Amino acid sequence: MKNVILTGDRPTGKLHIGHYVGSLKRRVELQNSGKYEKIYIMIADAQALTDNFDNPEKVRANITEVALDYLACGLDPNKSTIFIQSHVSELTELTFFYMNLVTLARLERNPTVKTEIKQKGFGASIPMGFLTYPVSQTADITAFKADTVPVGEDQLPMLEQAREIVRSFNGLYGETLVEPKAVLPENRSCLRLPGTDGMAKMSKSLGNCIYLADSEEEIKRKVMGMYTDPNHLKVTDPGNTKDNPTFIYLDAFSTNEHFAAYLPEYSCLDEMKAHYERGGLGDMKVKKFLNAVMQETLAPIRARREEYAKDLNAVWEMLKKGSAQAKEVAAQTLAEVKKAMKINYFAE
Repeated sequence: MKNVILTGDRPTGKLHIGHYVGSLKRRVELQNSGKYEKIYIMIADAQALTDNFDNPEKVRANITEVALDYLACGLDPNKSTIFIQSHVSELTELTFFYMNLVTLARLERNPTVKTEIKQKGFGASIPMGFLTYPVSQTADITAFKADTVPVGEDQLPMLEQAREIVRSFNGLYGETLVEPKAVLPENRSCLRLPGTDGMAKMSKSLGNCIYLADSEEEIKRKVMGMYTDPNHLKVTDPGNTKDNPTFIYLDAFSTNEHFAAYLPEYSCLDEMKAHYERGGLGDMKVKKFLNAVMQETLAPIRARREEYAKDLNAVWEMLKKGSAQAKEVAAQTLAEVKKAMKINYFAE
C-alpha cells in the first residue's frame, strides 16, 4: 500500500515564503512524485477559530486566500484533496474521544503550544480549544490514516504528541489508528525561516513576512529593508552570515544558476559568503541579488494566483467537492474507531 499524506494551514492570513519553503514546495513535490496513494490538504479553519473566536469573518475571508496560495504554488485538486476542516464534523467527534487519552499537564508541556500561548499573550485566559490543539491535530491526521505529515521543525512536538495518542488508543482498543511520521524540508535553511526584522520566526502576527501574493514593489521594499549583521557597519568590515537573514534566505532560495544570471562574479553562495565574512562586500549588493532571486521565484506564483482569483466560484466549488470527499473518508475511520471502542451500539 502506498503512503497517505495529511497536511494543512490555519487560514489566519495569506501564506508567506516561510510556508512555501517550510512545507508548500515540498507538498507539491510529494504530490507529483507518484509515491502516495492519497494526499489531503486541510484548511484548518476550526483550529484558527480557537484564537480568533471573536473574529470569524477574518477566518472566513482567509479561506479564499489560502486556497488561492495553494493553487498558485502548484497543488492540484485532481491529485490532492483540498478541504475545509469545519465541514468534516467527524474530526470534532474524534477529537472528543482522543481527549481522554492525554492529560492536561501533558498538553501544557507541549513546547509548540507553550511558545504560541506566550506569543499570543493569553496569560491565564487560555481558550480550551487552543490548548487542545494537539488533540485536534491528531484527529485530523488519523481520520485519513495518514502516515506522512510534511511539517516545519516547530511542529515536531505536535506530531510527537499525536504519535503518543495513537499508541495509547491502539494499546487500549487494538490496532486501529496509523502512527504518523514527519517529513521535514530537505534544505536545513528551510526548517525555520526568520522574519525580515531578524526575529527568530517569520510570523503573520509580527508583520515580518514576505507574502506569496506580494507585488514586485512590495517584495523589493521588504528585501531592501531587511535586518542584516548590525556589526557590519562599513563595506570593509568582516560580516556574519550565520545569523544574517539575507544569507539565510539565500541559503533557502538561491541556486548557482541565479549567480550565473544576476551576479556572475561569484560562482556560488559559498564564494559570496566568504567575501562577506572577510570584508569588502556591502549589504546593499547582497540585498539586490536576493531581490532578484525572490522576484524570479515569486513572479510565476503571483501570476498563477491572479489567474485563479478571476474565478472564485470555481475555487469554492473545488473546496466544496474536496470537503465532501474528505468527510466520506473520515466517516469510515470514525466508524472503525467506534467499533474498536465498542460504542457502535446499533451496528449489529
